[in-house]
Amino acid sequence: MEKIIVYKPEFENQIQMIVDILFEKEYFGFLESAMDYGEKIYDFIFENIDLPISRITPISHQKFGKYYLKYKVNHHTTWYIFFDKKDEKYLVNHILNNHSKDFLELL
Repeated sequence: MEKIIVYKPEFENQIQMIVDILFEKEYFGFLESAMDYGEKIYDFIFENIDLPISRITPISHQKFGKYYLKYKVNHHTTWYIFFDKKDEKYLVNHILNNHSKDFLELL
């Protein structure tokens, strides 16, 4: 059975906000570079969501999804991607990073 990944609109909005903020705050000089950053998050999800690297989300964050993936982009930023799954179907719900106020509860 082939994996099916569905992204909640809230998640897609979060990715768009990430792209916009990174460009507006000049982390990337070109909008295309910021958009590529967002696409790399989607690529990471596609390539890894069905691997046994996902973890069970702590109870305090299960409102975001029962499982999460860690995507370490560089020495400063790690993204936490929350999702639910049933068989080979995945619903990606939420994303936050280690700079978020919610991050400390994941430690």
